[in-house]
Amino acid sequence: MSEKPKSAVIVGAGAGGVALAARLAKAGLRVTVVEKNSFTGGRCSLIHHDGYRFDQGPSLFLLPQLFRDTFADLDTTMPEAGVDLLRCETNYNVWFHDGERFQLSSDVADMRREIERWEGPEGFERWVSWLQEGHRHYEISVREVLKKNFMNIYDMLRPSFLAKILDMHPFESIWARAGRYFYTERLRRVFTFATMYMGMSPFDAPATYSLLQYTEFAEGIWYPKGGFHQVVDALVKIGEKMGVQYRLGTPVSRVLTSPDGKRSTGVLLEGGEELSADVVILNADLVYSYSNLLPRSPSIERHSRSLQKKDASCSSISFYWSMSRKIPELSTHNIFLAEEYQESFDSIFDKHGLPNEPSFYVNVPSRVDPSAAPEGKDAIIVLVPVGHLTRSKGIDSDDGLPEDEQRWDAIVKRARAEVLSIISKRVGTTAVEDNIAHEIVNSPLTWESKFNLDKGAILGLSHNFFNVLWFRPKTRASELERTYFVGASTHPGTGVPIVLAGAKITAEQILDDLRLPKPWGDGEMRKKSLSKIMDAPSYTWAKFGTEEFTVLALIGMFLLFISYYTSMLAYFSR
Repeated sequence: MSEKPKSAVIVGAGAGGVALAARLAKAGLRVTVVEKNSFTGGRCSLIHHDGYRFDQGPSLFLLPQLFRDTFADLDTTMPEAGVDLLRCETNYNVWFHDGERFQLSSDVADMRREIERWEGPEGFERWVSWLQEGHRHYEISVREVLKKNFMNIYDMLRPSFLAKILDMHPFESIWARAGRYFYTERLRRVFTFATMYMGMSPFDAPATYSLLQYTEFAEGIWYPKGGFHQVVDALVKIGEKMGVQYRLGTPVSRVLTSPDGKRSTGVLLEGGEELSADVVILNADLVYSYSNLLPRSPSIERHSRSLQKKDASCSSISFYWSMSRKIPELSTHNIFLAEEYQESFDSIFDKHGLPNEPSFYVNVPSRVDPSAAPEGKDAIIVLVPVGHLTRSKGIDSDDGLPEDEQRWDAIVKRARAEVLSIISKRVGTTAVEDNIAHEIVNSPLTWESKFNLDKGAILGLSHNFFNVLWFRPKTRASELERTYFVGASTHPGTGVPIVLAGAKITAEQILDDLRLPKPWGDGEMRKKSLSKIMDAPSYTWAKFGTEEFTVLALIGMFLLFISYYTSMLAYFSR
C-alpha cells in the first residue's frame, strides 16, 4: 500500500504563494491555497474599469532569467504557459525640475549620446565602468544570495560568499558609490532612483543594488501582454494541472497547532472550518502573520514585537486614471525627480511623510500594450512614494503617517495636485489633468486593509544590510515546527523575481525537512554572454578603501565572537 502523500496549506495567493504551490505539487504534495481576496496575485493583481486595465502593483518586468528559471523548473516556458513579453523600446524618460529630460535605453549609442551631453566622452567611459560593477553585483547576488538560504550566521561565513562580499559594496550607499563614477548631480540621480523599487532611499540603499541599472540595460525592461498578472495566472494554471486547489475569498483566522503547541497542524478559516496539513506556509505579510495568525506563545510574541520595530519600506499613494484620450507626451515608463532630491527621500524615510515636492513614477501600460485601454485612449498609473503608517496592528508607535481617514483624504488631495502640477510644468501639457475620465486611488490605508501589509509598507521590510541575508526573517519559523514563509519580507527579499527565487528556496527547505527529493535541477545561473565592454575587471588590493576594511573588520568580529562563544561553551560544559 502506497504511503499517503504529504499535504500543505499555503495562506495567501501572492506571487510567492502560487509559485511555491506549483513547486510543492510537482514534488508530490497535496496543496491547498487559501486567499482572503477574490483574486490571486496579491499586489501583483489587476484593476479593471470600463475597458481600462491597470497593474495594481508591479509594472516593471526585470531580471527575466529568474522568471525563466521558475517556469523551466516546472517543465515549461513562459511562451508555452501563455506569457507573451513585450519589450519597452525606451526604458524610461527621466524628467528634472527644469523640464530637462534624460532618456534611458538599452541601446549603447543612445546612452553614449545622452551621457556625453552631461559629462562628455569620459562620462561614457565611467558609465561603462559603472555597468561592469553592476554586472558583478548582479552575478554575485544571483549565485550567492538569491539561490542560497541563510538560516544561521555560518551561512554568511561560507568561503564562497566571503570571497565575494567585498565586490558587493554592502556598506556603501548607492548614492555615494555613484559619486565615484558620475560627476554631475543629475546623472547620480538618474542612476540611483531605482532603489525606489526596493522601497528605499538611494542615500541608504546599499551600492549592491546598482545591479538594477545593469539588468535594465543588459536585459531590457519588458511588459507581459495583458498585464503583470499574466505571470501569476500562468503559475496558477500550472499548479492546478498538478492538483493544487485554490480557495479564494477564504480568510484565515489562525494557524492550528499540535496539543503541545510546538508544531503547525493546519489553519482555522474565519468561517470555522479547519484545514489539516503536514506543513503550513504563510505567504501573507510576514509581520502581519506573526502578529495575527501564529499562536500567542511567549517566543512568538517577542519575535512579533521585534519584527514590528524593524525598518519597513515606504508606502505609496497610487492613482489609476482612465484617460479620455491618448497622452503622447508620456512614454511607457516616466520618472519625475524632485528638485530637492535628498530632502524628498528624507521626508519619506526619516520623517515618514509626503514630501513638499515628491518624486514619482508614471506608467502608461497602453503605450506598450494597447489592450490596456479602449482604442484612442490611455490608462495611466501614478505611484507616489510616501511614508508608512503610524503603527502596526497591535503596537503603538510615534512615527509614520496618521491613520485617520479624513487626514488621509487631505494628503491624497495634496499628492494629486502636486503630481498634476509637476507633469504640466515639465512635460508642457495640461492634457493629463484635463482628460481624467475616472480615478481610482490606493493609499497606505488601502494597502494595509486590502492586503494586510504591515503599516501599509508596499515592499515589506526594508533592505538595508541588517535586514538582509542572515539578518532577514527566516524562511522557516524557529518557534513553531513545520511552519514556513515565502514573500517580500522573508529571505531573499522583495520584488516579483526575487520572491520567485525565494519560493524555490522555501520549497527546497520543505522538501529537505520532509525528506523528499527535489524534482528540478540545482538552478545554477546560466551565464549570459556579454559584449567586451561588460567584461568585469578583477578586484585588486589597490582598490581597498574604508568600506572594504569595514567589511573585513566586521567579518573579523564575527569570527572572534564565534571563537569566544565556542570556548565559553567548552569551559562551562566541563
